[in-house]
Amino acid sequence: MDRAEKAASVASLQDVFKSTTVVVVCHYAGLTVAQMSTLRRQMRAAGASVKVAKNRLAKIALDGTDVASIGSLLKGPTLLAYSGDPVAAAKVASDFAKTNEKLVILGGAMGKTVLDPSGVKALATLPSLDELRAKLVGLIQAPATKLAQLANAPAAKVARVVGAYAAKGEAA
Repeated sequence: MDRAEKAASVASLQDVFKSTTVVVVCHYAGLTVAQMSTLRRQMRAAGASVKVAKNRLAKIALDGTDVASIGSLLKGPTLLAYSGDPVAAAKVASDFAKTNEKLVILGGAMGKTVLDPSGVKALATLPSLDELRAKLVGLIQAPATKLAQLANAPAAKVARVVGAYAAKGEAA
């Protein structure tokens, strides 16, 4: 890798660190290419990304960013999982680590907050932003649905009574 490629790599990593809300650092030694491809595919499906970068270049790119605290985790064969959604990268990395013991979560950062491995796993248990939005819409919509049901209930009861009397009159 020549100087220009290194500079481009550092600039790319710096953009990633400035634009994402969460970064998870993992050791990936021993993962096969197929397993790594599966991890990348799962991350992409969740709206997250995985990047394997040289630790020295990543440390240079961390300078001046909110997630600069993860620099001490960059030792050995590390990969960076990141996403704009605060939960997506942590959730996919945690789920993948459960099935593949060779992926070891070292920690991460969410904004300026440093996360240890248990913090990343706790973050992974939270519902995603889309799930929270769906719950909120459901909570807002529920009272309106119940009001509509209550307004329609008396009319339905009257219709059933009238129908019962009509059926009784036809039978007689």
